[in-house]
Amino acid sequence: MYSTTTTTSPALRPPAPLRHHAVGGPAAPVRTGRPLDQRAAEQRAALDGRAPGGAALLPRPLGAAPLRGRLPHPGAGRVDTGALQSPVVRAAMARVTRICPAFTPRQVLRGAGHHVLVAGTVGRIPVVAKCLSPSAERHPDDLLLAESFRREVAAYRTFVRHRPPVRLPKLVAADPDRCVLLLERVPGRPASRERHPADAPTPGEVRAVLGSIRTLNLWRPPTGFHRPLDYATEIARYHALGLLTDRDTGDLQQLLHGLAHVPHQFCHGDALLSNVVLAPSGPVLVDWERAGWYLPGYDLAVLWSVLSGDTAARRQISQLAQAPGTVLRDAFLVNLILVLMRELRLHDVPSADEEQRILIRRLHDDTAMARRAVRAAVGTR
Repeated sequence: MYSTTTTTSPALRPPAPLRHHAVGGPAAPVRTGRPLDQRAAEQRAALDGRAPGGAALLPRPLGAAPLRGRLPHPGAGRVDTGALQSPVVRAAMARVTRICPAFTPRQVLRGAGHHVLVAGTVGRIPVVAKCLSPSAERHPDDLLLAESFRREVAAYRTFVRHRPPVRLPKLVAADPDRCVLLLERVPGRPASRERHPADAPTPGEVRAVLGSIRTLNLWRPPTGFHRPLDYATEIARYHALGLLTDRDTGDLQQLLHGLAHVPHQFCHGDALLSNVVLAPSGPVLVDWERAGWYLPGYDLAVLWSVLSGDTAARRQISQLAQAPGTVLRDAFLVNLILVLMRELRLHDVPSADEEQRILIRRLHDDTAMARRAVRAAVGTR
């Protein structure tokens, strides 16, 4: 990954870049012979930021510049009556109205999984209600999920007193006991709808996201956050699971020993592109349940791990990580190994389909690069 000098090793570079969204002015109208209602539907889909056929990412409307333009009011639109009547959503809405009777639900953003997300309004203010779903509360790891939710509530409450230097949704109301969170709904679109995006954001969007992450990492909140990750424990756990070899464990422990007195850095903790909303005013960071103090470079390691085919973005992240010197480079490498181990454990399951197996192979290739970089770093000590 890195050579012994300050230049980036060619091994860091993935074999092929991902596709970027096309940017440019709209072409002249062309008569296609399609029915008028079909063309009108496609135009409405483009204005709404939706791709035909249910594409995974939301492309910008033709001619729109990144992070600019007037977006539709998030509270507008027809009420999604059918989805709002499902038992899971109704149970979640009962908890929301208990802490905010003025909340009016309009659209279900997520009705399955560990969390229920419902867009609505409080008066004329567009908001999003986030609740722990009843099925998640019955999950074997329900205590961990509830604790994670309460950490996110605590983070937003801390941000009310100590505002970070990056954009994030404003807190409207919260109930940590019932795992309910009501936040301002930010107009915009996610940088990605996938954990590992098939299409890379534009270079300008990547630079904007990295700028927000770096600004956050330089911030030092006075109180309210802990250290979510015990590095020695995590290394021992992945070694016991067989994901780390004896040599990997020894190398990482040696790097950790040299980082014993390095000040920790405030990080988002889950800086995935799916946790970034691209608003007209710039990137907005959401989902703060893992925020806290980490070894320097943790957020950069998360971004590096998910931008697997974007050569330019990975090169930029690598340069940011090693620019301050070899000590912070070593911290980035320790973070990167642990992040890749987490991704492998998350995706390498017996039920993986072909697309997921391709991702698993790519993660193994990335892990091999990270191992070589760690061994080179240990060799320079």
